[in-house]
Amino acid sequence: MNNLYLFAIVSIIFSVILTPFIKKLAIKLDIMDVPKDNRRIHNKPIPLIGGLAIYFSFIITLFLKTGKLTESETGLILGATIIVIGGLLDDKFDIKPWCKLLFQLAAAGVLIIYGIKIEIITNPFDGAYQFINIGVISIPLTIIWVIGITNALNLIDGLDGLAAGIAFISSITIFIIALLNNRYEAAVLTSILSGAILGFLPYNFNPASIFMGDTGAQLLGFLLAAISIEGAIKSAAAFSVAVPILALGIPIYDTLFAMIRRKINGRPIMQADRGHLHHRLLDMGLTQKQVVMIMYSISAVLGSISIIAMEINAQRSYFLLIIVMVILVLMAWKAGFFKHRE
Repeated sequence: MNNLYLFAIVSIIFSVILTPFIKKLAIKLDIMDVPKDNRRIHNKPIPLIGGLAIYFSFIITLFLKTGKLTESETGLILGATIIVIGGLLDDKFDIKPWCKLLFQLAAAGVLIIYGIKIEIITNPFDGAYQFINIGVISIPLTIIWVIGITNALNLIDGLDGLAAGIAFISSITIFIIALLNNRYEAAVLTSILSGAILGFLPYNFNPASIFMGDTGAQLLGFLLAAISIEGAIKSAAAFSVAVPILALGIPIYDTLFAMIRRKINGRPIMQADRGHLHHRLLDMGLTQKQVVMIMYSISAVLGSISIIAMEINAQRSYFLLIIVMVILVLMAWKAGFFKHRE
């Protein structure tokens, strides 16, 4: 257990040290986020690619852990590297969505090749926790999960410190779930990832001096999706689909609500707008810091519920997920989150 804290501390130190260098690199390469539409909250150019600091901190600490990587760790790093390359190209050249999708598909494919995939889920209709081997569905389900979470976290990266903070809370949640299920490798990965994020957050919190960019947001989404498979989805002791969905609740629900909203209003599902939860809260007159803290709190509550869901039987955990989803949908509907805003 002490080693896990040590890994986190080492990762924090690397992230704190590397971030200023990455900031200088972004300025030198002119990879900046220039405010050009009303979805952007900042009013001056901010250096991008801060996610590189998280990436290098994560990888360096992981190598220092033993000097030798397991097969799944190798797959994780290779997949993350593909995501980072795609993110860097997007931050610099604003590549087309289909091109980003190709990088994400390649990264998800690497995970599958290295054995990181969803293979078994619990049967919600069997109180004895009987498991369902999903067979050939494993590959498409894993791809959908990885790409979905990768993009979901990217979509909520709209305020200083928002995506990074929610990723940190989600990482801590998966860390606890991994420990409770004796998934030590996943616990190591989340301790290192949590440290890398925490070291970056002081630079990214309002007022931010550097942004993660697509490089960082996609990286965090990808790593959380992959590690959640190792830490929760492969936990044969007590997994239900409810656990990772609740643990990664904010990005998942915000993305689903955005898709529903655009569909209801006859808009392309992938068309960006100003209707995300953080935009709505800002329009209510709250400050950036207040909005971020509210969303941190919601994420922490959902994370806590996911831990509870893991400790109860499959039927109750699915029922709990349904209750949470219904409550969130009703709250979103009441608050007008399904009405279109440019």
